[in-house]
Amino acid sequence: MATNAAKNVFVWNGVDRNGRTTQGEITAQSSGVARAQLRTQGIKPKTVKKKAKPLFGGSGKPIKAADIAIFTRQLATMMKAGVPLVQSFDIVAEGLDKPRMRELVVSIKNDVASGSGLAPSLAKYPRQFDDLFCSLVASGEASGTLEVMLSRVATYKEKTEQLKAKIKKAMTYPTAVVIVAIVVTAILLIKVVPQFADTFRSFGSDLPAFTLMVVGLSNFMQEWWFIILIGMIAAGFGFKEAKHRSVAFSEALDRLALRLPVVGGIVHDAVVARFSRTLATTFAAGVPLVDALNSTAGAAGNSVYSKAILQIRDDVTTGTTLYQAIRATGLFPNMLLQMVSIGEESGALDDMLDKVAQHYEEAVDNAVDSLSSLMEPIIMSVLGVLVGGLMIAMYLPIFMLGSVI
Repeated sequence: MATNAAKNVFVWNGVDRNGRTTQGEITAQSSGVARAQLRTQGIKPKTVKKKAKPLFGGSGKPIKAADIAIFTRQLATMMKAGVPLVQSFDIVAEGLDKPRMRELVVSIKNDVASGSGLAPSLAKYPRQFDDLFCSLVASGEASGTLEVMLSRVATYKEKTEQLKAKIKKAMTYPTAVVIVAIVVTAILLIKVVPQFADTFRSFGSDLPAFTLMVVGLSNFMQEWWFIILIGMIAAGFGFKEAKHRSVAFSEALDRLALRLPVVGGIVHDAVVARFSRTLATTFAAGVPLVDALNSTAGAAGNSVYSKAILQIRDDVTTGTTLYQAIRATGLFPNMLLQMVSIGEESGALDDMLDKVAQHYEEAVDNAVDSLSSLMEPIIMSVLGVLVGGLMIAMYLPIFMLGSVI
């Protein structure tokens, strides 16, 4: 029985049909196979060598969700244009820069070329293609509308990634400013304040309480800064591991995120948008409602809503309408309830859910923009209090000495 041998990247140079010298990279099982593939493309290879792996980071950058979204869109576009599936994989793989992504596409292509369906081939890589992705592709293969389904999946992925990128972009600037503020404050306390403290000792007079507090804080930082740094790194690592390994801790964070004053509203709207977008996409693909709700629960992004969606699924299974099941949770907004009710009555549930998704995606965009505008003056104020407070504490004895003189 044939096995899928490990694929290698080969660097080649040769002569094309017009006699021009050309070069590039190709993925194949061996140099002989690589030469054969080049000849089928009309290229006469001169040298074909296995590409050397770099000493550090040889496996390349990791595959991100945005890469999968781009790959899906490219595949959908080529299939819609009439390009055969296997050839589409070849074209996509040739244009990829990430070695890991190229290897993934080539592996899927080989599975499909050997007679396996696209959905089973994708299901072998659950980290890149979740159950929702695979179930939608399987539905498209079964109905003979794979290119349409891939286009819907690509749209769903693109909308989801745009939402994530918008939130991430809004949080990048405040996070960077806070980190810089912490570093600057630590440097002032460890390096600058001690110089002022030595100067103050020569005055021989009592220092203000505020200055004494800052000097005491500086002494503490000089003695324990390394332990504090290790503690912060350990706390960050422990937080990350606890979030991934402890279900209870992760659920507690999800509940906390929904209760935060400003961020909670954005998280709520983002979850509602994702719920509507996912359910609309799966339902429009012909996936049964119960199965669609099961996939939607896994893609909710918040454990509170995931449990609520699973409860909705159970209620729908027993014969309850989707509108009544959603209303019973008490978590979803009235607009969603009204649109679901209209969709069930009119038979256009996917269209109604799509409109809800568009509304809440726009709401999240506007809220994130407002939050960014609001956070900038707040951060500047905090920085002014931190750095300005330290400077005032250091110069306060000098001002007092001047007033005495």
